[in-house]
Amino acid sequence: MLTVVRALTAAVLAFSAPAADPVREQQAWVLDALNVEQAWTVTKGEGVTVAVVDSAVDTGVKELKGRVTSGPDMTSGSVQRDLPPGRHGTAMAALIAGSGKGDGFIGVAPSARILSLPMVIDDEPGVAMPPLEDQQSRPNAQSPLARALRYAADRGAQVVSMSIGSYGPLRSEREAVSYALSKGVVLVAAVGNDGQTAYAKEKGTSYWSFPAGYPGVIGVAATDKQGKRATFSSDNLSVLVSAPGVGVPVVKRGSGYELSEGTSSAAALVAGVAALLKARYPALAPEQVAQALAASARGRPAAGYDDETGFGVVDAAVALNAAERLVGAKRSVTPGMQHFGKGADSPVPTRPGPDPVRLWLYGGGVLVALVMFCGAIVVLNQRKEQA
Repeated sequence: MLTVVRALTAAVLAFSAPAADPVREQQAWVLDALNVEQAWTVTKGEGVTVAVVDSAVDTGVKELKGRVTSGPDMTSGSVQRDLPPGRHGTAMAALIAGSGKGDGFIGVAPSARILSLPMVIDDEPGVAMPPLEDQQSRPNAQSPLARALRYAADRGAQVVSMSIGSYGPLRSEREAVSYALSKGVVLVAAVGNDGQTAYAKEKGTSYWSFPAGYPGVIGVAATDKQGKRATFSSDNLSVLVSAPGVGVPVVKRGSGYELSEGTSSAAALVAGVAALLKARYPALAPEQVAQALAASARGRPAAGYDDETGFGVVDAAVALNAAERLVGAKRSVTPGMQHFGKGADSPVPTRPGPDPVRLWLYGGGVLVALVMFCGAIVVLNQRKEQA
């Protein structure tokens, strides 16, 4: 089975922000859509490390300087090489943790740190492929993503952001996802940009993209400025929540800013919100983070959920409140047997073991049988003597 991993950018449109229209103003609608500024009154992501599994992050960008740890090249388990800074990975890292230094770009969790785990090369936007992996000839081989997830989990990352995808699940990745989740790591991934493909139009649903499709991974769809699903955003049951993904300002590799479109940006934004939750409530389990994000989302579909925007657009401030309730919730079921609903309790089950009544009956029967047996022997002996 050959697997191609690709960056999930639909398009990147350059723009220059004039002095009277700084990038922070360009970002305002995105931050408002996620209700981030209210969440910042509680936390800005202090003490949390977010692993960015993508192209290498440019550590020289002013908004990321001094706050990025660069991990090894994940495309090979043996041969290591230095990958050049990538356009895509840099943009995603700044969406998560841009510091806003010098009135510059600010991320959703501006006090968080980034662990850059490169596994794709993006010399051109949207074209990002590591070496192909033949899982049939190497069934026990780990994919680059599997290596990255285990590396992140073993080095203390609390959140992993994955704006990447492939069309086929791999055993090594499923196992790595389970491993990371068992370590308490929150996994966030873009669901893909296949909403306008011929297959999606014909079938009414999009191909599943992985890692978003793995159980336990928070799949993120893209919405526009009106909070509606972006036409390119994939629609399938891997979608849990959504976030802005159309005309989203991002940091350029080197310096400057540009606009992006794609579920990549949406996933990075949600990873930033997850970092806020983990900073405030470090013991929050991955499934609780997912529950808090889903339960607090805005613009919920009429049916409560659909496969286009999931449970709605993430609300950072309300998600923090939801997380607080989850942390403080007590178990409603105490040790012992309980019934559900109204009505009398069922009879208490009898303890396992011998039944005294039956024992007496059994013992009495055995005694009567012995008496009759002995009596029969006496009678036979008497007849024998008489004869």
